[in-house]
Amino acid sequence: MLFAVSAPAFAAGPEQGKFSMSLFGGADTPISGDVHDGAVAPVPDLGPLNPDLAGVSAELRIQPRSHEDIYDQAFTYGLEFSYGLSDRAEVFGQVRRTEADPGTVRVGGAFVPALNTELPVYGTFSDYKALSLEAGYRYYFMQPGSARPFVAGRLGATQTDDIRATFEIPDAAITIANAPFTEKKWAATAGVDVGVLIPVSEAFSITAQAGVRYVADLEGDDSAIGGLGLGSINDTGKRVSVPISIAARFDF
Repeated sequence: MLFAVSAPAFAAGPEQGKFSMSLFGGADTPISGDVHDGAVAPVPDLGPLNPDLAGVSAELRIQPRSHEDIYDQAFTYGLEFSYGLSDRAEVFGQVRRTEADPGTVRVGGAFVPALNTELPVYGTFSDYKALSLEAGYRYYFMQPGSARPFVAGRLGATQTDDIRATFEIPDAAITIANAPFTEKKWAATAGVDVGVLIPVSEAFSITAQAGVRYVADLEGDDSAIGGLGLGSINDTGKRVSVPISIAARFDF
């Protein structure tokens, strides 16, 4: 016996000359991009960092650490307005917030010749918080009245809040607390999406989508770490991620 299940034929979705509003939320998982680069920096005297180590030299060996290493998955939410060009195409503008909790990782080591050993160096990085403003174009397949797949592209800018870091060498009782690491700034962003619109009524639908996002480099703040010869490690910060979200869409 053959069973067929079909949804009601509602025409929710883009329509020429009409507006819509969407509220969305989801997860944003980094897949590429470093929070900081690597560097090797000699420190002739550890005394300024710990008076008990006056006259003892070391070599800081910092290794690159990615967004995935430090922050892992972020939460994202926002608001979108769109305008229908036809029943297959629309342009949209979106405001999106992305947030991730602080992260602690081993960032490298400090080689101490007097001990002939490398002591672990840890870094704790403050919350990742970013505000994105983007505009884009979305194209739908299939006819109105049923679930419709779509593709989209977007361009815009993302303002990432300043990031601060605490660096520790526990075995040497050295802590550089709450050091400025990157500045709050805007950076270019771009992305592509694929998804599906599922009509629920004539003016309401649910959309599910996934995509790829790119955010350009951040601006390093060397005021605390530059004196240690680490001024180059924060000249990066670009982020590539895969966002997955669900939205409630209201057509006017």
